[in-house]
Amino acid sequence: MALTAAPLLADTLRIASFNVEMHRKGPGLMLRDILRGDPQARAVAEIIASNAPDILLLQKVDYDADLLGMRALRDVIAEAGFLYPHVFALRPNTGMATGLDLDGDGRTGRASDAQGFGFFAGQRGMVLMSRWPVITDQVQDFSALLWRDLPWATLPTVDGKPFPSEQAQTVQRLSSTGHWIVPIAVPNAPPVTVMAFSATTPVFDGPEDRNGLRNADEIRLWLQVLNGALGTPPHSRFFILGTANLDPDKGQGRHAAIRDLLSHPTLQDPKPQSATGGLNTADWSEPTPGDMRVDYVLPSTDWTVTESGVVWPDTNAEIIASRHRLVWVDVDTGTDEGF
Repeated sequence: MALTAAPLLADTLRIASFNVEMHRKGPGLMLRDILRGDPQARAVAEIIASNAPDILLLQKVDYDADLLGMRALRDVIAEAGFLYPHVFALRPNTGMATGLDLDGDGRTGRASDAQGFGFFAGQRGMVLMSRWPVITDQVQDFSALLWRDLPWATLPTVDGKPFPSEQAQTVQRLSSTGHWIVPIAVPNAPPVTVMAFSATTPVFDGPEDRNGLRNADEIRLWLQVLNGALGTPPHSRFFILGTANLDPDKGQGRHAAIRDLLSHPTLQDPKPQSATGGLNTADWSEPTPGDMRVDYVLPSTDWTVTESGVVWPDTNAEIIASRHRLVWVDVDTGTDEGF
């Protein structure tokens, strides 16, 4: 596979997000497939190794308590030519049983009744891979935040009543997967902070717009953090990255949420793109929903962006890997010593 960018200089940091869609239908199956030489895992690894992000967030990978599946994928990436010594993940909300009817269909125990859509606990999680260690005692995890406890949350209603029920809204978490603030101890420089998330899709609901409202509030959680209304915001050298599942203009969803994030005064939008797909980061069926920009890497304004891009298919590996594309941004570290 041809490289999509020139080799990194010593004083350049590359951050990337990649929704690899490697989730499987049962616990342990992703690990099994990887150990058997899964073609999708090899394709994902080729793309990652060829683009060599220093810090990488992957979405839609299955979580287990010992991170065996995620570490196995890391090892395949190493075989392809790029090693991540550090792998970090927290338990996602996906597949976390509630015992309640959360989608209003009158049934319980289904994937859509979990805290985040999932057929088993840990399905469709996310993992951070890094060349440098995570400062674990400074991690902030907002995954357990109840939706109704988000400042200025907008919860679904039908005929003026909570949807699907008051009881459901007393347990419903906001994060469909998770929201993490993760500081990373890079050498010869202050820590780099990653704000990682993977939001629900804004479709597959009813007129109450449950998923659309939740998607928008998952994105707005970062606005509340940046504005000082929630948690402890990073003040420098940070990135927001992950799958927002929302295009600023196209498709369904509450587009104002992502537009507000893109225009926040503490962030810059490098608008990564490819020659083939433009700004789009997901290759979905035509004409509906069509290709969209739904994956993001947003540096804080104190970074100097030197280059950015979206890895759009020009090889079979990229087509096999995922419908989503790897999105990367290079920034100047501000030191001649580099990393």
